[in-house]
Amino acid sequence: MTNKSVIQTDSAPQAIGTYSQAVKAGDTVYISGQIPLVPETMEVVAGDFAAKTRQVFENLKAVCEASGGELKDIVKVNIYMTDLSNFATVNEIMATYFQEPYPARAAVGVAALPKGVPVEMEAVMVLS
Repeated sequence: MTNKSVIQTDSAPQAIGTYSQAVKAGDTVYISGQIPLVPETMEVVAGDFAAKTRQVFENLKAVCEASGGELKDIVKVNIYMTDLSNFATVNEIMATYFQEPYPARAAVGVAALPKGVPVEMEAVMVLS
């Protein structure tokens, strides 16, 4: 595919496996799962679930910007949590990063996530 490019930024955590931070195909950007790693240290951010969720959104934001877009360009977010009782916290924090119309979204409870974190998010963004 000739219109495919890899997105990489030092403002978000580096890939910790065989994947890219994001891949742009045409006007669509597929953003890999982001966990609450601090890009500079590659360590999980200190604090409670809310702090970790904010870090995930900051990481998504950095990849969006490196792709030439913004969070408002995201059309789909998949959220993975190890404890679905944190869903209200995710909603509250997400409302500070997005305005209506909100992206489509799925929230899934999972048994475990990389590095033992409680939340991970991936997204699809369409650039205009």
